[in-house]
Amino acid sequence: MTLDELRNLDPKDMPNWPLPAQFGALACLIGLVVFLGYYLVLGDQLDTLNSAQRQEEQLKQTYLDKKRQAVNLAALEQQLAEIQRSFGALLKQLPSKSEMESLLTEINQAGIGRGLQFELFRPGGEIKSAEMAELPISIRLTGNYKELASFVSDVGQLSRIVTLSDIKLTPADSKTGPTASPRLNLEATAKTYRSLEPEERLAALNKNKNEAKK
Repeated sequence: MTLDELRNLDPKDMPNWPLPAQFGALACLIGLVVFLGYYLVLGDQLDTLNSAQRQEEQLKQTYLDKKRQAVNLAALEQQLAEIQRSFGALLKQLPSKSEMESLLTEINQAGIGRGLQFELFRPGGEIKSAEMAELPISIRLTGNYKELASFVSDVGQLSRIVTLSDIKLTPADSKTGPTASPRLNLEATAKTYRSLEPEERLAALNKNKNEAKK
Protein backbone atom coordinates (compact mmCIF):
# COMPACT_ATOMS: atom_id res chain seq x y z
CA MET A 1 0.00 0.00 0.00
CA THR A 2 1.11 3.49 -0.77
CA LEU A 3 1.27 6.37 1.65
CA ASP A 4 -1.69 8.06 -0.06
CA GLU A 5 -3.79 4.91 0.36
CA LEU A 6 -2.97 4.79 4.08
CA ARG A 7 -4.01 8.40 4.46
CA ASN A 8 -7.34 7.72 2.77
CA LEU A 9 -8.24 4.86 5.14
CA ASP A 10 -11.30 5.59 7.27
CA PRO A 11 -10.75 4.62 10.93
CA LYS A 12 -14.49 4.07 11.28
CA ASP A 13 -14.51 1.57 8.43
CA MET A 14 -11.71 -0.77 9.51
CA PRO A 15 -13.54 -4.01 8.48
CA ASN A 16 -13.38 -2.84 4.87
CA TRP A 17 -9.71 -1.97 4.94
CA PRO A 18 -7.36 -3.95 2.71
CA LEU A 19 -5.85 -7.00 4.43
CA PRO A 20 -2.33 -5.54 4.72
CA ALA A 21 -3.75 -2.51 6.51
CA GLN A 22 -5.82 -4.70 8.82
CA PHE A 23 -2.81 -6.89 9.70
CA GLY A 24 -0.69 -3.79 10.35
CA ALA A 25 -3.34 -2.27 12.61
CA LEU A 26 -3.70 -5.60 14.45
CA ALA A 27 0.07 -5.84 14.98
CA CYS A 28 0.14 -2.29 16.38
CA LEU A 29 -2.74 -3.11 18.69
CA ILE A 30 -1.02 -6.27 19.96
CA GLY A 31 2.21 -4.34 20.51
CA LEU A 32 0.38 -1.66 22.47
CA VAL A 33 -1.34 -4.28 24.65
CA VAL A 34 2.00 -6.03 25.33
CA PHE A 35 3.70 -2.71 26.10
CA LEU A 36 0.99 -1.60 28.53
CA GLY A 37 0.78 -5.04 30.13
CA TYR A 38 4.54 -5.14 30.75
CA TYR A 39 4.72 -1.75 32.45
CA LEU A 40 1.36 -1.81 34.20
CA VAL A 41 1.31 -5.46 35.34
CA LEU A 42 4.74 -7.05 35.07
CA GLY A 43 6.76 -3.96 36.06
CA ASP A 44 5.78 -4.09 39.76
CA GLN A 45 6.22 -7.85 39.82
CA LEU A 46 9.73 -7.57 38.36
CA ASP A 47 10.63 -4.98 41.01
CA THR A 48 9.34 -7.37 43.68
CA LEU A 49 11.34 -10.21 42.12
CA ASN A 50 14.55 -8.16 42.05
CA SER A 51 14.05 -7.12 45.68
CA ALA A 52 13.49 -10.75 46.67
CA GLN A 53 16.67 -11.78 44.85
CA ARG A 54 18.70 -9.13 46.69
CA GLN A 55 17.21 -10.24 50.00
CA GLU A 56 18.07 -13.83 49.13
CA GLU A 57 21.73 -12.87 48.61
CA GLN A 58 21.80 -11.04 51.94
CA LEU A 59 20.27 -14.03 53.73
CA LYS A 60 22.82 -16.35 52.11
CA GLN A 61 25.68 -14.11 53.32
CA THR A 62 24.17 -13.95 56.81
CA TYR A 63 23.87 -17.73 56.85
CA LEU A 64 27.51 -18.16 55.80
CA ASP A 65 28.64 -15.71 58.50
CA LYS A 66 26.62 -17.52 61.17
CA LYS A 67 27.95 -20.85 59.94
CA ARG A 68 31.56 -19.67 60.23
CA GLN A 69 30.87 -18.37 63.73
CA ALA A 70 29.28 -21.68 64.71
CA VAL A 71 32.27 -23.62 63.37
CA ASN A 72 34.68 -21.41 65.36
CA LEU A 73 32.48 -21.25 68.47
CA ALA A 74 34.35 -23.96 70.38
CA ALA A 75 37.73 -22.36 69.64
CA LEU A 76 36.44 -18.91 70.61
CA GLU A 77 34.99 -20.24 73.88
CA GLN A 78 38.30 -21.91 74.68
CA GLN A 79 40.20 -18.71 73.88
CA LEU A 80 37.83 -16.70 76.08
CA ALA A 81 38.31 -19.16 78.94
CA GLU A 82 42.10 -18.85 78.61
CA ILE A 83 41.88 -15.06 78.63
CA GLN A 84 39.69 -15.15 81.73
CA ARG A 85 42.15 -17.50 83.47
CA SER A 86 45.09 -15.26 82.56
CA PHE A 87 43.23 -12.17 83.71
CA GLY A 88 42.27 -13.90 86.95
CA ALA A 89 45.91 -14.83 87.54
CA LEU A 90 46.94 -11.21 87.02
CA LEU A 91 44.26 -9.99 89.41
CA LYS A 92 45.61 -12.36 92.06
CA GLN A 93 48.95 -10.54 91.82
CA LEU A 94 47.27 -7.30 92.83
CA PRO A 95 47.22 -6.41 96.52
CA SER A 96 43.99 -5.72 98.31
CA LYS A 97 43.28 -2.37 99.88
CA SER A 98 44.57 -3.59 103.24
CA GLU A 99 47.82 -4.83 101.66
CA MET A 100 48.68 -1.57 99.91
CA GLU A 101 50.48 -0.12 102.92
CA SER A 102 52.84 -3.10 103.15
CA LEU A 103 53.55 -2.85 99.41
CA LEU A 104 54.50 0.81 99.75
CA THR A 105 56.83 -0.21 102.57
CA GLU A 106 58.41 -2.85 100.30
CA ILE A 107 59.10 -0.25 97.61
CA ASN A 108 60.65 2.06 100.19
CA GLN A 109 62.76 -0.75 101.66
CA ALA A 110 63.97 -1.73 98.17
CA GLY A 111 65.60 1.68 97.88
CA ILE A 112 66.94 1.83 101.41
CA GLY A 113 68.34 -1.69 101.07
CA ARG A 114 70.48 -0.50 98.17
CA GLY A 115 71.86 2.42 100.16
CA LEU A 116 69.76 5.00 98.32
CA GLN A 117 68.55 8.21 99.86
CA PHE A 118 64.88 9.03 99.27
CA GLU A 119 64.23 12.73 98.82
CA LEU A 120 60.61 12.22 97.77
CA PHE A 121 58.12 9.39 98.22
CA ARG A 122 54.63 10.77 97.64
CA PRO A 123 51.63 8.55 96.78
CA GLY A 124 49.06 10.30 94.60
CA GLY A 125 45.33 9.86 94.20
CA GLU A 126 43.98 6.53 93.04
CA ILE A 127 42.68 6.14 89.51
CA LYS A 128 39.90 3.54 89.47
CA SER A 129 38.69 1.44 86.55
CA ALA A 130 36.05 -1.30 86.46
CA GLU A 131 38.39 -3.99 87.85
CA MET A 132 41.29 -2.28 89.60
CA ALA A 133 42.69 0.90 91.07
CA GLU A 134 45.98 2.45 89.97
CA LEU A 135 48.11 4.27 92.54
CA PRO A 136 50.87 6.55 91.18
CA ILE A 137 53.78 7.35 93.50
CA SER A 138 56.18 10.20 92.79
CA ILE A 139 59.70 9.25 93.88
CA ARG A 140 63.06 10.98 93.85
CA LEU A 141 66.19 9.35 95.22
CA THR A 142 69.95 9.72 95.00
CA GLY A 143 72.67 7.13 94.49
CA ASN A 144 75.28 5.93 92.05
CA TYR A 145 74.36 4.24 88.80
CA LYS A 146 74.81 0.67 90.09
CA GLU A 147 72.66 1.32 93.16
CA LEU A 148 69.89 2.89 91.08
CA ALA A 149 69.96 0.06 88.54
CA SER A 150 69.75 -2.51 91.35
CA PHE A 151 66.79 -0.65 92.83
CA VAL A 152 64.94 -0.69 89.50
CA SER A 153 65.63 -4.43 89.19
CA ASP A 154 64.44 -5.09 92.75
CA VAL A 155 61.19 -3.21 92.11
CA GLY A 156 60.56 -5.33 89.04
CA GLN A 157 60.98 -8.50 91.12
CA LEU A 158 58.55 -7.59 93.89
CA SER A 159 55.77 -10.09 94.52
CA ARG A 160 53.22 -7.47 93.46
CA ILE A 161 53.01 -5.57 90.18
CA VAL A 162 54.92 -2.28 90.28
CA THR A 163 56.01 -0.34 87.21
CA LEU A 164 58.34 2.64 86.83
CA SER A 165 57.65 5.32 84.23
CA ASP A 166 58.71 8.88 83.42
CA ILE A 167 62.23 8.02 84.57
CA LYS A 168 64.63 10.95 84.59
CA LEU A 169 68.33 10.80 85.57
CA THR A 170 70.32 13.95 86.38
CA PRO A 171 73.76 14.48 87.96
CA ALA A 172 73.64 15.16 91.68
CA ASP A 173 75.77 17.62 93.57
CA SER A 174 78.48 15.51 95.18
CA LYS A 175 81.28 16.36 97.53
CA THR A 176 82.88 12.90 97.37
CA GLY A 177 86.41 12.37 96.26
CA PRO A 178 87.50 11.95 92.63
CA THR A 179 87.63 8.15 92.93
CA ALA A 180 84.04 7.80 94.15
CA SER A 181 81.27 6.84 91.76
CA PRO A 182 79.35 9.88 90.50
CA ARG A 183 76.03 10.43 92.21
CA LEU A 184 72.80 10.66 90.25
CA ASN A 185 69.28 11.83 90.98
CA LEU A 186 66.51 9.53 89.79
CA GLU A 187 63.02 10.94 89.41
CA ALA A 188 60.21 8.59 88.35
CA THR A 189 56.59 7.66 88.82
CA ALA A 190 56.10 4.25 90.38
CA LYS A 191 52.69 2.78 89.62
CA THR A 192 51.17 -0.04 91.57
CA TYR A 193 47.72 -1.52 91.34
CA ARG A 194 45.22 -3.08 93.68
CA SER A 195 42.06 -5.07 93.21
CA LEU A 196 38.79 -3.35 94.01
CA GLU A 197 36.78 -4.30 97.04
CA PRO A 198 33.35 -5.85 96.24
CA GLU A 199 31.50 -2.63 97.10
CA GLU A 200 33.93 -0.59 94.98
CA ARG A 201 33.48 -2.97 92.02
CA LEU A 202 29.69 -2.66 92.34
CA ALA A 203 29.92 1.13 92.47
CA ALA A 204 32.13 1.14 89.36
CA LEU A 205 29.69 -1.14 87.55
CA ASN A 206 26.74 1.11 88.40
CA LYS A 207 28.73 4.15 87.28
CA ASN A 208 29.46 2.56 83.89
CA LYS A 209 25.78 1.66 83.46
CA ASN A 210 24.70 5.22 84.24
CA GLU A 211 27.24 6.65 81.80
CA ALA A 212 26.07 4.23 79.10
CA LYS A 213 22.46 5.44 79.48
CA LYS A 214 23.44 9.07 78.90
